[in-house]
Amino acid sequence: MVQTTITIREARESDAQGIAEVHDAAWRHAYSGIIPGRELERLIARRGPKWWHSAIIRGSRLLVLDFDEVIGGYASYGRNRVPSMDYGGEIFELYIAPEFQGLGFGRRVFSAARKDLAEHGYTSFLVWALADNDSATGFYRQLGGKIVRRAYERFGSELRERIAFAFE
Repeated sequence: MVQTTITIREARESDAQGIAEVHDAAWRHAYSGIIPGRELERLIARRGPKWWHSAIIRGSRLLVLDFDEVIGGYASYGRNRVPSMDYGGEIFELYIAPEFQGLGFGRRVFSAARKDLAEHGYTSFLVWALADNDSATGFYRQLGGKIVRRAYERFGSELRERIAFAFE
């Protein structure tokens, strides 16, 4: 019998390559056809292993979904970046590699990030998602997120609507 250990833990420096691979695959899966191709490639290229390594050593709040040392997903989070909105924290990114999606791991990573935010005094928080990303918007609605703001983000010459989901 083969046993696999699945954990959600803080990122380590050695995870940078795995996080970059999840970022690449998950963004291609989530945003192909939503973010224009050239812009999507540019955004993915900015977040290689060096970028993630730097984020880890700077002390960014970053959790990983670890399958026996294979990174299957991650969440980054911290203080809300929109001070005009009355929410203390924010989950900046939550991505699961396509091959691990639909198995409940996203919910587990979300819960772990939510717990850590609360332990750091952020009992309310936001998560932004592109409106055209049906799987993300459905996921956050299913978790109880309430839409509190809509905004637009420019990708090259095109605008895409973003939705802020609030959690109390």
